[in-house]
Amino acid sequence: MIFQDGEGYLTDSSFLATNALDNLINKKEIPVIIALFINSGDKGPGTPIYGGANNRSVEYDAVGPAYPKFLIEEMMPKVTTLYNITKDPKGIALVGISSSGVAAFNAAWERPDVFGKVISHVGSFVDIRGGDKFPNLIRRTPKKPIKVFLQDGENDLNLIFGSWILANKEMAAALEYSGYDYKYVFGTGGHSLHHGGSIFPETLRWLWSDYPKE
Repeated sequence: MIFQDGEGYLTDSSFLATNALDNLINKKEIPVIIALFINSGDKGPGTPIYGGANNRSVEYDAVGPAYPKFLIEEMMPKVTTLYNITKDPKGIALVGISSSGVAAFNAAWERPDVFGKVISHVGSFVDIRGGDKFPNLIRRTPKKPIKVFLQDGENDLNLIFGSWILANKEMAAALEYSGYDYKYVFGTGGHSLHHGGSIFPETLRWLWSDYPKE
Protein backbone atom coordinates (compact mmCIF):
# COMPACT_ATOMS: atom_id res chain seq x y z
CA MET A 1 0.00 0.00 0.00
CA ILE A 2 1.38 3.37 -1.01
CA PHE A 3 0.23 6.29 1.12
CA GLN A 4 0.45 9.72 -0.49
CA ASP A 5 0.74 12.54 2.07
CA GLY A 6 2.36 9.78 4.07
CA GLU A 7 3.52 11.93 6.98
CA GLY A 8 -0.09 12.81 7.83
CA TYR A 9 -1.15 9.17 7.78
CA LEU A 10 1.68 8.35 10.18
CA THR A 11 1.42 11.27 12.59
CA ASP A 12 -2.22 12.39 12.69
CA SER A 13 -3.46 11.21 16.08
CA SER A 14 -6.90 10.52 14.64
CA PHE A 15 -5.49 8.10 12.07
CA LEU A 16 -2.16 6.35 12.85
CA ALA A 17 -2.33 4.01 9.86
CA THR A 18 0.32 1.59 11.10
CA ASN A 19 -1.74 0.66 14.16
CA ALA A 20 -4.68 -0.48 12.05
CA LEU A 21 -2.45 -2.31 9.59
CA ASP A 22 -0.46 -4.13 12.28
CA ASN A 23 -3.57 -5.14 14.24
CA LEU A 24 -5.50 -6.47 11.25
CA ILE A 25 -2.47 -8.26 9.78
CA ASN A 26 -1.86 -9.90 13.17
CA LYS A 27 -5.50 -11.05 13.27
CA LYS A 28 -5.19 -12.32 9.67
CA GLU A 29 -8.14 -10.14 8.67
CA ILE A 30 -6.08 -8.60 5.85
CA PRO A 31 -3.01 -9.95 4.03
CA VAL A 32 0.53 -9.14 5.06
CA ILE A 33 1.13 -5.65 3.66
CA ILE A 34 4.24 -3.56 3.12
CA ALA A 35 3.24 0.10 3.52
CA LEU A 36 5.17 2.87 1.79
CA PHE A 37 4.56 6.40 3.13
CA ILE A 38 5.70 9.24 0.87
CA ASN A 39 5.28 13.01 0.76
CA SER A 40 5.21 15.42 -2.16
CA GLY A 41 8.09 17.75 -2.91
CA ASP A 42 8.58 20.62 -0.47
CA LYS A 43 9.62 23.16 -3.14
CA GLY A 44 7.33 24.26 -5.94
CA PRO A 45 4.74 26.79 -7.16
CA GLY A 46 2.06 26.03 -4.57
CA THR A 47 -1.67 25.78 -5.24
CA PRO A 48 -3.29 27.85 -8.00
CA ILE A 49 -4.83 31.08 -6.63
CA TYR A 50 -3.87 30.28 -3.04
CA GLY A 51 -0.13 30.05 -3.70
CA GLY A 52 2.29 28.46 -1.27
CA ALA A 53 5.83 27.21 -1.69
CA ASN A 54 5.57 23.46 -2.24
CA ASN A 55 5.05 21.12 -5.17
CA ARG A 56 2.07 19.22 -3.77
CA SER A 57 -0.57 20.53 -6.18
CA VAL A 58 1.61 19.93 -9.24
CA GLU A 59 2.32 16.34 -8.20
CA TYR A 60 -1.04 15.36 -6.74
CA ASP A 61 -3.76 17.41 -8.47
CA ALA A 62 -2.42 17.04 -12.02
CA VAL A 63 -4.01 14.11 -13.84
CA GLY A 64 -2.16 12.07 -16.45
CA PRO A 65 0.78 9.65 -16.61
CA ALA A 66 3.48 11.64 -14.79
CA TYR A 67 2.69 10.72 -11.18
CA PRO A 68 2.06 7.00 -11.73
CA LYS A 69 5.30 6.90 -13.74
CA PHE A 70 7.11 8.43 -10.75
CA LEU A 71 5.64 5.79 -8.43
CA ILE A 72 6.45 2.90 -10.73
CA GLU A 73 9.95 3.96 -11.79
CA GLU A 74 11.27 5.76 -8.72
CA MET A 75 9.36 4.72 -5.60
CA MET A 76 8.32 1.11 -6.05
CA PRO A 77 11.81 -0.20 -6.92
CA LYS A 78 13.01 0.99 -3.52
CA VAL A 79 10.58 -1.49 -1.96
CA THR A 80 10.67 -4.35 -4.47
CA THR A 81 14.44 -4.67 -4.09
CA LEU A 82 13.99 -5.31 -0.37
CA TYR A 83 10.78 -7.35 -0.23
CA ASN A 84 9.01 -9.99 -2.29
CA ILE A 85 6.12 -7.82 -3.52
CA THR A 86 3.31 -9.24 -5.61
CA LYS A 87 2.98 -8.10 -9.22
CA ASP A 88 -0.79 -8.73 -9.10
CA PRO A 89 -2.51 -5.30 -9.35
CA LYS A 90 -5.19 -6.56 -6.94
CA GLY A 91 -2.44 -6.75 -4.34
CA ILE A 92 -1.23 -3.16 -4.74
CA ALA A 93 -3.26 -0.28 -3.24
CA LEU A 94 -2.97 3.50 -3.25
CA VAL A 95 -4.17 5.80 -0.47
CA GLY A 96 -4.53 9.58 -0.32
CA ILE A 97 -6.36 12.53 1.20
CA SER A 98 -7.65 15.62 -0.61
CA SER A 99 -5.27 16.31 -3.54
CA SER A 100 -3.42 13.06 -2.91
CA GLY A 101 -6.78 11.27 -3.07
CA VAL A 102 -6.91 12.46 -6.68
CA ALA A 103 -3.30 11.32 -7.17
CA ALA A 104 -4.17 7.86 -5.85
CA PHE A 105 -7.18 7.48 -8.13
CA ASN A 106 -5.36 8.98 -11.12
CA ALA A 107 -2.46 6.53 -10.78
CA ALA A 108 -4.81 3.54 -10.73
CA TRP A 109 -6.86 4.99 -13.59
CA GLU A 110 -3.74 5.51 -15.72
CA ARG A 111 -2.06 2.21 -14.78
CA PRO A 112 -4.64 -0.39 -13.72
CA ASP A 113 -2.09 -2.98 -14.83
CA VAL A 114 -0.05 -2.01 -11.77
CA PHE A 115 -2.48 -0.54 -9.21
CA GLY A 116 -5.77 -2.30 -8.49
CA LYS A 117 -7.07 -0.66 -5.31
CA VAL A 118 -7.71 2.94 -4.20
CA ILE A 119 -8.66 4.67 -0.95
CA SER A 120 -9.56 8.35 -1.26
CA HIS A 121 -10.30 10.43 1.82
CA VAL A 122 -12.11 13.73 1.07
CA GLY A 123 -10.69 13.58 -2.46
CA SER A 124 -10.24 16.85 -4.39
CA PHE A 125 -12.11 15.81 -7.53
CA VAL A 126 -12.67 19.48 -8.36
CA ASP A 127 -11.43 21.95 -10.97
CA ILE A 128 -7.80 22.41 -9.90
CA ARG A 129 -5.68 20.49 -12.41
CA GLY A 130 -8.19 18.15 -14.04
CA GLY A 131 -9.61 16.01 -11.24
CA ASP A 132 -13.13 17.22 -12.03
CA LYS A 133 -13.01 15.33 -15.35
CA PHE A 134 -13.00 11.89 -13.75
CA PRO A 135 -16.78 11.39 -13.34
CA ASN A 136 -17.35 11.84 -17.09
CA LEU A 137 -14.30 9.74 -17.93
CA ILE A 138 -15.55 6.93 -15.70
CA ARG A 139 -18.93 6.99 -17.43
CA ARG A 140 -17.53 7.10 -20.97
CA THR A 141 -14.53 4.74 -20.67
CA PRO A 142 -14.73 0.95 -20.59
CA LYS A 143 -14.67 -0.25 -16.99
CA LYS A 144 -11.18 -0.66 -15.54
CA PRO A 145 -10.23 -3.40 -13.04
CA ILE A 146 -9.88 -1.17 -9.99
CA LYS A 147 -11.62 -1.28 -6.62
CA VAL A 148 -12.35 2.13 -5.09
CA PHE A 149 -13.19 3.41 -1.60
CA LEU A 150 -14.39 7.02 -1.26
CA GLN A 151 -14.98 8.90 2.00
CA ASP A 152 -16.36 12.41 2.45
CA GLY A 153 -18.43 14.50 4.88
CA GLU A 154 -21.13 17.14 4.90
CA ASN A 155 -18.72 19.78 6.25
CA ASP A 156 -16.14 19.35 3.50
CA LEU A 157 -14.85 22.29 1.43
CA ASN A 158 -16.82 24.53 -0.92
CA LEU A 159 -14.29 26.84 -2.65
CA ILE A 160 -13.64 28.58 -5.94
CA PHE A 161 -12.49 25.24 -7.36
CA GLY A 162 -15.85 23.60 -6.62
CA SER A 163 -17.73 21.65 -3.97
CA TRP A 164 -15.87 18.66 -2.57
CA ILE A 165 -19.19 17.20 -1.43
CA LEU A 166 -20.77 17.35 -4.89
CA ALA A 167 -17.57 16.18 -6.56
CA ASN A 168 -17.32 13.04 -4.42
CA LYS A 169 -21.01 12.30 -4.92
CA GLU A 170 -20.46 12.61 -8.68
CA MET A 171 -17.53 10.20 -8.43
CA ALA A 172 -19.62 7.68 -6.51
CA ALA A 173 -22.52 7.99 -8.95
CA ALA A 174 -20.22 7.49 -11.93
CA LEU A 175 -18.58 4.44 -10.37
CA GLU A 176 -22.01 2.96 -9.68
CA TYR A 177 -23.22 3.70 -13.21
CA SER A 178 -20.21 1.98 -14.75
CA GLY A 179 -20.44 -1.07 -12.50
CA TYR A 180 -17.28 -0.64 -10.44
CA ASP A 181 -16.58 -2.46 -7.20
CA TYR A 182 -16.70 0.61 -4.97
CA LYS A 183 -17.83 1.87 -1.58
CA TYR A 184 -18.78 5.44 -0.69
CA VAL A 185 -19.03 6.51 2.94
CA PHE A 186 -20.51 9.94 3.67
CA GLY A 187 -20.56 11.36 7.19
CA THR A 188 -20.67 14.64 9.08
CA GLY A 189 -16.96 15.43 9.05
CA GLY A 190 -14.92 18.10 7.33
CA HIS A 191 -11.72 18.23 5.28
CA SER A 192 -9.54 16.08 7.50
CA LEU A 193 -8.52 12.52 8.30
CA HIS A 194 -10.74 12.28 11.40
CA HIS A 195 -13.65 10.37 9.87
CA GLY A 196 -11.40 8.33 7.60
CA GLY A 197 -9.28 7.36 10.58
CA SER A 198 -12.28 6.25 12.64
CA ILE A 199 -13.37 3.82 9.91
CA PHE A 200 -9.94 2.81 8.61
CA PRO A 201 -10.02 -0.77 9.99
CA GLU A 202 -13.43 -1.28 8.36
CA THR A 203 -12.09 0.28 5.16
CA LEU A 204 -9.14 -2.10 5.10
CA ARG A 205 -11.35 -5.14 5.67
CA TRP A 206 -13.58 -4.13 2.77
CA LEU A 207 -10.71 -3.24 0.44
CA TRP A 208 -8.88 -6.53 0.96
CA SER A 209 -11.95 -8.77 1.20
CA ASP A 210 -11.27 -10.14 -2.30
CA TYR A 211 -7.62 -11.00 -1.65
CA PRO A 212 -6.04 -14.07 0.03
CA LYS A 213 -5.13 -13.41 3.67
CA GLU A 214 -2.08 -15.69 3.62
